[in-house]
Amino acid sequence: MTAMSPARLATITAVPVALVVGVLAFWLLGGFPKAAATGQVRTDAAPMDEATAATCRALVARLPETLGGLHRRPVSAGPEQNAAFGDPAIVLSCGTVGKRAIPQDAQLMGLSDVCWYPEERGEETVWTTVDRQVPLRVVVPAKADGAWLVNLSAPIVATVPFADPGTTHC
Repeated sequence: MTAMSPARLATITAVPVALVVGVLAFWLLGGFPKAAATGQVRTDAAPMDEATAATCRALVARLPETLGGLHRRPVSAGPEQNAAFGDPAIVLSCGTVGKRAIPQDAQLMGLSDVCWYPEERGEETVWTTVDRQVPLRVVVPAKADGAWLVNLSAPIVATVPFADPGTTHC
């Protein structure tokens, strides 16, 4: 029986170890990419007067098909007033938020000519406009980036009239 050369022994040992390490790394890093969710996102459709409904229809019609790389998804109710993007979904609701009291010490954020009140609620942040005649709400899951709201600003500014400028601090 002949002795194995050190190089051959190293190769025989290294190849299986490298394969095991590669498979383990692939598994730990999430494996194959998961298919993007395309199913309906559950939404509510609140009744609206005709002027509010017309504003919401105009807004939803001008929304982009993608939001920061997240594709638009169908909604279960009120497609003329709701829109959803990605998984977990970022959900925009138009005209469904009544006038709400904003705390005196609330930190409002002006993003591209739209004034927002962000409110953290557990695993999500709810962003509500405070400067528009028709109120808007965008629910952003913790895993998503709230900066994507900037991409909604142009359609909002173009379709949802500005409210009394004295009502906000943005």
